[in-house]
Amino acid sequence: MALRTYLKLFVVGAGLVSSAASWANELKGVRIWPAPDETRVVLDLQNKADYSHFSLAGPSRLVVDLKDTKIKTKLPVVVKDSDILTKVRKSTAPEKGATRLVFEIKRGVTPKIFSLAPTPNGSYGYRLVLDLPNGNAKTVGATEEKEEAKATANNQAKMPSGTADIVVAVDAGHGGDDPGSIGPTRKYEKNVTLAVAKKLAAKINATTGMRAVLTRRGDYFVPLGKRSEIARKNKALLLVSIHADGFTKPQPRGASVWVLNTRRANTEIGRWLEQSEKQSELLGGGDVLSNNTKDKYLGRAVLDLQFSYSQKEGYDVATRVLHELRKVARLHKTAPQYASLAVLKSPDIPSLLVETGFITNPTEERLLNTTSHQNQLANAVYKGVLQYFEANPPEGTLFASRLKGRGSKHKVTSGQSLSGIAQKYGVSMASIKAANHLKSNSVNIGQVLIIPGNIKTASTSTPTKVVSTSSRSTVKPVASTKVIVHKVVRGEYLGKIAAKYGVTMSSIRQLNHLKSDNVMLGQKLKIAVAAPKYVHHKVKRGEFLSKIADKYGVSVATIRATNKLRSDKLAVGQTLIIPRS
Repeated sequence: MALRTYLKLFVVGAGLVSSAASWANELKGVRIWPAPDETRVVLDLQNKADYSHFSLAGPSRLVVDLKDTKIKTKLPVVVKDSDILTKVRKSTAPEKGATRLVFEIKRGVTPKIFSLAPTPNGSYGYRLVLDLPNGNAKTVGATEEKEEAKATANNQAKMPSGTADIVVAVDAGHGGDDPGSIGPTRKYEKNVTLAVAKKLAAKINATTGMRAVLTRRGDYFVPLGKRSEIARKNKALLLVSIHADGFTKPQPRGASVWVLNTRRANTEIGRWLEQSEKQSELLGGGDVLSNNTKDKYLGRAVLDLQFSYSQKEGYDVATRVLHELRKVARLHKTAPQYASLAVLKSPDIPSLLVETGFITNPTEERLLNTTSHQNQLANAVYKGVLQYFEANPPEGTLFASRLKGRGSKHKVTSGQSLSGIAQKYGVSMASIKAANHLKSNSVNIGQVLIIPGNIKTASTSTPTKVVSTSSRSTVKPVASTKVIVHKVVRGEYLGKIAAKYGVTMSSIRQLNHLKSDNVMLGQKLKIAVAAPKYVHHKVKRGEFLSKIADKYGVSVATIRATNKLRSDKLAVGQTLIIPRS
C-alpha cells in the first residue's frame, strides 16, 4: 500500500515538473498603439520570448508562434483605429505547450519584430514588440501632412516674397507604451504633455505668420531621433518639447526649462532627467545615444553644439519662456538648466525642453491635469516664443517683412519721454516697450528705439469721432465714420490692415483695446472707416423735408439742391439722396 502511494505521488510530481517545463513562459498582456506611420503591438511576457513568425495571404495574416508559452490574457483583441491591424487572436498551436497568435491585417507587410529586456526601474518586464507599417494606406497623419503642405503652398503662392511662416515644432513628450513619469494617483505624463502641446500648437496656428507642427497627435510612441527629423522635414525654426517632471521623491515641484549641454548634468534632477529620457528610448526599442553612431546630426551635436548658434538661440527662447511661466506657475529653477538630452540634439534647430511641473508631486499632479492650468502653461510658452521671434524675426518671414516695412528708429533727445515719443509716432507706449524689450517707461538720451507701426501710407489725419450711420444727431459731426468688422486672414498684420482701410494703427488698437500690434488668424477687428458721402433715405408716411434734414443734421436747402427739388412737397416711398460731411 505504501509503495503504491509512493509511486502515485512520484507520477503526479513528475507530471507537475513536466507541466512546469512545458510552460516556461506566460503571455501576460497585449497592448496596441496605432500611429500615423505604423501600428505597434507590445506582448508583455514573463520571460524572454522564444518565437518564430511567418505571413499568410488570402486573407493577409501575420502568425507568431511563442514556444513553451501559455496565455494569461484575454483574447481576441479587436483593433478599431489602426490602418493595418484589425484583430489579434489565438489559433491552434503547432506543438504542445506553444501559443500561436494570428494578427489579421489589411494587406501584406514586412513587420519589424524585436525583444526588449526589463526596464531598469522594473516598471516593465520582458516584451516582444511588433511594428507593423501602414504600407500604402492613406493614414490620418499622412493626410493631415499633405493637406497642411498644400495649404501652406497655396498661401505662399498668394503672398509676396518674404512672407513665409515661422514654423515651430511642438513635441509632446513620451506616448504610447512609454507613459513617462507617473503621479501618485497613476496620472501619466504622456497625457499631460499631449494636452499642453495641442493647446500650444493651436495658439501658434492662430497667429498670422506662424505655423505649428506636432511631432505626435495621439497616444503613440515616436522615437526621440524621429522627433527632430519631423521638425527638420517641416523646416522648423524652433523645437519645443513639452514634458512633466518626475523624481524619486514627492517633494520637488515647480516648472523648469532645459537646454542642451553635452556635458553631464550638474544637478541631481538633471541627472534623473537624462536617465528618464534614456529609459524612454529603451521603451521604444533602442537607445538613440548609443545606437545611432552614424547619425551625422547627432555626431555634430555631440562635438560642437555646446558653442553653436542653435544652443545660444535656444537659451534665449528658454529665458523668455521662463519669464512668462513664472506668472502662472511656481518655478523649480529661475534660469534655464543644462542637460544632455537626445530630443535637443539638432545642431540646425534651436531647441528647448519645458518641464511644466512635477507630476510626482501630489499638488502638481492635480494641477497639471486641469484644463485651465494646461491653458495657462500653453499660453506662457506661446508668449515666450512669440516675443523671441518678434525680437529676432528670421529673414524671409512675414515677421521680418512686417518689421522692415513699417518699423523706424528714433534717437532719444533731451527732454523726451516715452509717452511723448509714442504720441509723436501715433503708437502705444506698450508697443514701443514690447519692440525694444523695455522693462520700464524710462528712456535715456541717445538711446535708439525701434518704433513699430509707422505706416506712411496710412491716414495721419486727426482721429474722428466714431458714430453709427443709423444714429440720430441734431449737431453736424466733425467727420462722419462708420464701424465695420474685418476678419484677419493669413498674411495680414496690423499695419497692412490699417493701410487697406486708410486709417491709423492706433485707431484700430484703441477701438479694439489691443495691448500690442499682434493680431491672430481669424480675429475680428472693428475698423472705423469714413462713411459714404451720401445715404439714401426712403420717405415714410408722416415725414416732411425739415424733419428729414434734422434727422441727418443737414439743411433743407442742401437736400433740395442735391435732389433738384422744386418744392418741399414729398411723396411716400420717394427716395432722397442725403449728403454727409
